[in-house]
Amino acid sequence: MYLWENIDYMHYFISAGEASGDLHAGELMNRLREADPNAHFTFTGGDNMSCAAGHEPLVHIRDMAFMGFSEVIRNLGRIRNNFTTVKKAIDKLQPDCVILVDYPSFNLKIARHARKLGIPVVYYIAPKVWAWKEWRVKQIRRNVNLILSILPFEPEYFARKGITAHYVGNPSVEEVDRKLATAPTATEFRTSHHLTDTPILALVPGSRVSEIRNNLPIMHEVARRFANRFQAVIAGAPDIDLTFYRQFSDLPVVTDATYLLMKHSQAALVTSGTATLECALCNTPQIVCYRGNGSKLTYKIMERLLHIPFVSLPNLIAGKEIVPELLMYRCNADSVSYALTDILPDTIGRQKQLEGYTLMRSRLGKPGAAKRAAHLILNLLSK
Repeated sequence: MYLWENIDYMHYFISAGEASGDLHAGELMNRLREADPNAHFTFTGGDNMSCAAGHEPLVHIRDMAFMGFSEVIRNLGRIRNNFTTVKKAIDKLQPDCVILVDYPSFNLKIARHARKLGIPVVYYIAPKVWAWKEWRVKQIRRNVNLILSILPFEPEYFARKGITAHYVGNPSVEEVDRKLATAPTATEFRTSHHLTDTPILALVPGSRVSEIRNNLPIMHEVARRFANRFQAVIAGAPDIDLTFYRQFSDLPVVTDATYLLMKHSQAALVTSGTATLECALCNTPQIVCYRGNGSKLTYKIMERLLHIPFVSLPNLIAGKEIVPELLMYRCNADSVSYALTDILPDTIGRQKQLEGYTLMRSRLGKPGAAKRAAHLILNLLSK
């Protein structure tokens, strides 16, 4: 019997600001409602969270997912308005708990405001302070009651900083496995999306406008070079209009089917982020790309700022390089093409990458991250 079984219901304010956060938070909301059928949700997020809550978000992620210095500067007014909207809602509603999902620049401000009001703050999918911006550790220690980690190496890191974090498992394990359990066959997938029988090269340029703008042109050029061997297909993000992709490529776009596209592809070019982990869980060899502004100077600055040997989740979780990372100025058509050749069928590079995926999956543990996270949140609130 869990401590929270005698709770009537709770009002949760959940803040997610991008597509992956919306996916993970939607599953968490479903698990909270399983334990607390009368749960009330107010949230910033996307369609997955809307489906779980049964109503629209306070602010939609399409109005929140800004990335990079220049894009943030251009949208400062909108970001301020979003924060004001959230702050006023928390003041008025006085939720029982504020749950933050990644998106640290925005969410850490929400944490500070909630703590001033005496509202418990839970961080599900903690900021990657072990990579950069370590000064945020003080903010987390001061304003967050509970950290629910989805990366197995994080609790040890936070413990060294005097913060307790619980590893609940990684939600992508369950999300990918559930989707693939009922996946159509390769033939059915191709037929439903009007694709040919030619082997597929998946292009996964990211879920943000800036990511797509920077990475898709490189991916398109690589795909052109391998056109005699693959049909390249773009994984479309749910909130990005098809016309935007057409500025950079005339290749087919498949929307809301990224897991299936990766599963039925021979290989993938993937923009650094959660999608690299999802591709590994689909067992599809990949090249990790991140163009940014492409300058060597920016790359050298980032090398000094980052405190980690890798940036992609498969490598970080495995503790060694299992997927090649081509970042900034190194992300160009020549280098990506060369790396892709090394992971094609019947190559040693491909076999080594697949073996690395097995190691990575073993370190992630069993499915059920959202359910374990829900139990810990409700136990916190019952004290």
